[in-house]
Amino acid sequence: MNTASTAEGTAPLEGLLVADFSRVLAGPLATMTLADLGARVVKVERPGTGDDTRHWGPPFSATGSTYFESVNRNKESVELDLADPEGRAVARELALRADVLVENFKPGGLEKLGLGYESFAAENPGLVYASISGFGSAGGRDLPGYDFIVQALGGLMSITGAADGEPGAGPTKVGVAVVDVLTAKDATIGILAALAERARTGRGRRVEVNLLSSLQGALANQGQAYLGAGATPRRMGNDHPSIVPYQLLATADAPLAVAAGNDGQFARLCEAIGSPELAADPRFATNPARVAHRAELVPLLESGLSTASAEVWQDKLAGLGVPCGRVAGIGEGLDYAESLGLSPTVEVRDRSGAAVGRQVRHPIAWTPPLPPRTEAPPALGADTADVVRWLRA
Repeated sequence: MNTASTAEGTAPLEGLLVADFSRVLAGPLATMTLADLGARVVKVERPGTGDDTRHWGPPFSATGSTYFESVNRNKESVELDLADPEGRAVARELALRADVLVENFKPGGLEKLGLGYESFAAENPGLVYASISGFGSAGGRDLPGYDFIVQALGGLMSITGAADGEPGAGPTKVGVAVVDVLTAKDATIGILAALAERARTGRGRRVEVNLLSSLQGALANQGQAYLGAGATPRRMGNDHPSIVPYQLLATADAPLAVAAGNDGQFARLCEAIGSPELAADPRFATNPARVAHRAELVPLLESGLSTASAEVWQDKLAGLGVPCGRVAGIGEGLDYAESLGLSPTVEVRDRSGAAVGRQVRHPIAWTPPLPPRTEAPPALGADTADVVRWLRA
């Protein structure tokens, strides 16, 4: 079974037990975060098949689906048939022992099995019961929650992709299931807040999050542009609606991301490309003016940048304090993080201690240091016998 202590300290959530009744991405990512922070996470899976993502691929690593592996390290796996009275009995024992329960069944699904929040609140009043859904437990309770659909219905696709009239124009999804990831983080925040409250009151509570609300909560300036000013954001490709230049600009060989967030940075950019007069031009001297005259400014900047490669400009502009960067692949991004001393990955090990692969580490760093937990994702049902024996001891 997992342990949360490390040689250099005690993980923040050591001693907490999480019953994980979730699958796919949002729920498992939330529970993996709790596991990374020291909690013991027992993942309940369907006999024979387990979490859907165990079968999502390619790609597959030497040990299984990379999708499943990305959100299930540092957990124990038990196979329980919740349609069977014996399986439900074990699930109930687990929930009554747990500090946190996380589930993403269709709203009302666990209630029908006698495993809803109210069924545990009296016997386990300290339980924090977190439910994750696509569209909430009211009018959207029967709608299936898929990240792709929420990106469409929630407005994210309407502001993502090339603008009308440009090559490849049309709405597009983000390149990762970002709504699931955002929802996982919201769920984790809610769980931790409820645990902090429990430390004062001794009582848990139910926490509900849904993909649509998490997306809309993350629309930030775009959502407020609509609510506060009646502006309807539109697709602008890599351009920013409120800052110029804050976009990809062409160089001699490849695009360069440039983010001149203030007039001083813009002036240094103009100086670097040999056109200092642009910073004094009334059309470009202030950010609102640059936004109004975007179409005139961008070709002038790209003309100056055409004299050297993106890599050369990255080095030169970064040295001048102008935020910029080449468009890198994921591997290059990890290498860059490594070069900055960020240690972006960890080596995970199986139950025997053998190294079986690398994963992106949890992004929080600690002082005093806490070495990351590095147990590889569990095989289906690897801990069923041990967990059942422990529950009934």
